[in-house]
Amino acid sequence: MVKSNSENVLEVFELNTWYGNRKILSDINLNVSRNEIMVIMGHSGSGKSTLLRYILGLEKIKNGVIKLLDKEISKLNKSELYKLRKRIGVAFQSGALFSSMTVGENIELPLYENTDLDKATIQIMSRIKLELMQLSGTESLMPSELSGGMLKRAGLARAVIMDPELLFFDEPSAGLDPITSAHLDNLILQLRDALNMSIIVVTHELESAFKIADKITVLDKGKIILTGDKEKIKKSNDPRIINMLARRAITDPVDKEDYLNRLTKKL
Repeated sequence: MVKSNSENVLEVFELNTWYGNRKILSDINLNVSRNEIMVIMGHSGSGKSTLLRYILGLEKIKNGVIKLLDKEISKLNKSELYKLRKRIGVAFQSGALFSSMTVGENIELPLYENTDLDKATIQIMSRIKLELMQLSGTESLMPSELSGGMLKRAGLARAVIMDPELLFFDEPSAGLDPITSAHLDNLILQLRDALNMSIIVVTHELESAFKIADKITVLDKGKIILTGDKEKIKKSNDPRIINMLARRAITDPVDKEDYLNRLTKKL
């Protein structure tokens, strides 16, 4: 029997996943408290995106337990999972706005689909969120007319339009200049404080992670190396974390015999 803590918005117990015969995530144990900002870090291929997909219920769990807002997602039917997802927000790396809709229409869409609010109320709520993102006056613009940073903020406005209890943000600083990235970091902190939400950020940007995180989880090859506050991460003696903080490339030693076998094996 898995022991749960009602003060956590996310709990992951002994999660193991495979793609075919290849193991992707190994013995993942993780929890995020209410009003906490958790940053999940790791190099490309470390398992960050895979973990996020399982947490969001986009992949079926075969081994392990994930509890999201005190609901064990593998036990929910489609209707229950749909209801649960109304309580969370997801801001995608690219913003993921619909190109055929205006910015305002994109932001308002979740309210039209999930509430019975009248048009005037929905427009007011949309403008409030755009104002929060410093995008006031962009309602009638098309996504193609926005800069990269504006697209991220518009996507974030849509993700929080229903005031979710838990927000997921995938690579918020990717492709942005340092000043725009810093502004987005400030927005994340403001959202946590102003809207009283918990936030999980997936990123590889060190400066951003250490600015916004209450806790950091570092992944490597599908395993959690360490979870802790910023000081714990900085003081780690693990060579993988030391190399990550120093931005040093890690090169695995090459087994010459294995290398030759891989080159000469029959396809």
